[in-house]
Amino acid sequence: QVQLVQSGGGLVQAGDSLRLSCAASGRPGSSNVMGWFRQAPGKEREFVVAIRWSGIRSSYADSVKGRFTISRDNAKNTVYLQMNSLKPEDTAVYYCAASQMNLTPLTAEGYDYWGQGTQVTVSS
Repeated sequence: QVQLVQSGGGLVQAGDSLRLSCAASGRPGSSNVMGWFRQAPGKEREFVVAIRWSGIRSSYADSVKGRFTISRDNAKNTVYLQMNSLKPEDTAVYYCAASQMNLTPLTAEGYDYWGQGTQVTVSS
């Protein structure tokens, strides 16, 4: 079992920055990939980006490319999502997730464990 605990998020204005954290405990070594998703009201859960503990990163969703950066600290078993130049359309609940797959899944179905979610609200 892997437990994921998220922190960060909140209410900011357009153009501001936020950093989300996701700390893995339990058996973090059993997961190969850590991903970030988001879900806005009335919309499906959207893949944002993923990273392997080796450091190999997936492509970013077009909607966040150039503004969001994923990183990881293996010593702390923690993955981060730095979000810059936030826009109102970035408003959503953000989730981190862990996958045991050898390949990097780009959909929610590929992930085995999920964080509790954290609200990010960007006002215009």
